[in-house]
Amino acid sequence: MGNPRGFMTIGRKTGGYRPLNERIYDYGEVEQTLDDKDRQEQASRCMDCGVPFCHWGCPVGSKIPEWQDLVYRGKWKEAYETLNSTNSFPEFTGRVCPAPCEKSCVLAIHDEAVTIRENECSTVEHAFNLGYVQPRIPEVRTGKKVAIVGSGPAGLSAADLLNQAGHTVTVFEKNPAIGGLLRFGIPDFKLNKSVIDRRLDIFLAEGIIFKPNVTVGVDITKDELLNEFDAVVLAMGAETPRNLPVEGRELEGVYYAMEFLTQQNRAIAGIDIEGERILAKDKHVLVIGGGDTGSDCVGTSIRQKAKSVTQIEILPKPAEKREENNPWPYWPNTLRTSSSHLEGCERRWSLSTKRLIGENGKVKQAELVTVEWSKDEAGRWVMTEVPGSTEIVDAELVLLSMGFTQPVHSGLLDSLGLEYDARGNVKVNAKKQTSVAKVFAAGDVESGASLVVRAIEAGKIAAANVDEFLSE
Repeated sequence: MGNPRGFMTIGRKTGGYRPLNERIYDYGEVEQTLDDKDRQEQASRCMDCGVPFCHWGCPVGSKIPEWQDLVYRGKWKEAYETLNSTNSFPEFTGRVCPAPCEKSCVLAIHDEAVTIRENECSTVEHAFNLGYVQPRIPEVRTGKKVAIVGSGPAGLSAADLLNQAGHTVTVFEKNPAIGGLLRFGIPDFKLNKSVIDRRLDIFLAEGIIFKPNVTVGVDITKDELLNEFDAVVLAMGAETPRNLPVEGRELEGVYYAMEFLTQQNRAIAGIDIEGERILAKDKHVLVIGGGDTGSDCVGTSIRQKAKSVTQIEILPKPAEKREENNPWPYWPNTLRTSSSHLEGCERRWSLSTKRLIGENGKVKQAELVTVEWSKDEAGRWVMTEVPGSTEIVDAELVLLSMGFTQPVHSGLLDSLGLEYDARGNVKVNAKKQTSVAKVFAAGDVESGASLVVRAIEAGKIAAANVDEFLSE
């Protein structure tokens, strides 16, 4: 620990966001950064705790105290190498991770956590700018071939480590560009897609083979897949969105969030858009669902010049601070406000959608009702409607952002004859191995929809076990 008094003499300082009246007119990344002096001072605040709870809280097991100290000393190359040793993509998590590490930082006890995520992003950007990130071409090839189905964070994480182990890795992606939901689901104002391309250039130089526009199970059959490759890693995510089974769901103007976000990302990238263009311009937008994807819909709608944007959540409004049953260092179930929420969105809680009201086949309004939550005799949460609380709100574009239920079974998964768990995810053992011996699964496809950082870790685990399987 280079500065043992840093956490006592230096306060937490974040880079903040670009000015609101500037950023809502473009899709550039909204976050700003600190200069090197401020960034190194922020790294010096790390206490080098006897028990590094941040390391415990991080799904990829980042060696946070070690690389914080290296950042403080200005040793950017060593800091990056330490960071990259547990995470293939610190440039992704440094931008889009909700930072469970910071929530478990000892300084978070009084809301002064080390700026771990911003320090991470700064470290990897310094490494790229200073030329420290170079292709690491494997010296020996094993002769074994591995197929990765899906190019999101889980698939790319597995591809990186399996390639470094000397296997020949081919990544299949149904979309016209590599990156999965990193590219097509997360808005550019949170993750500029040049950040993905920069890493892919490294992977191409290292020998990973990418095949976009290939739907496995259609363009290549499951028999061809199993016969051509020695092992297969399924990393297709959980792409079945949760529906809203209410009257009026069929009306024009009601879409799943990912349909809306994917279209905008394709438009920015200059990729052809399939189907009718979904636009929020001059419309009252209702986002149903209070999570990160809903927040992304809010920011995108504002940039498309929506007339108004309202985001509703069926659950109660979270507390501002931790409650007694939610102690540190566990994840805080508290109110989270994103940059998009600050741009002009009305947020409401404890609201259920009763029906959607249309005119000439197009959605115009939504009927909402206030709900209350209580526990029954068995301790289960039960929702009840508040009598007389029904209201009608304008809604000319309704975006369903209520999460995902399971991977898409039809097609490849069913043709492989895989077993599913009780939630409909691909069933795997502790080694991420499916019921078909040479087929493994990693990320949302086997765990359900979760965080980018958890998908990266799942890819790491799958890669280690595939490597062991191929060495037998």
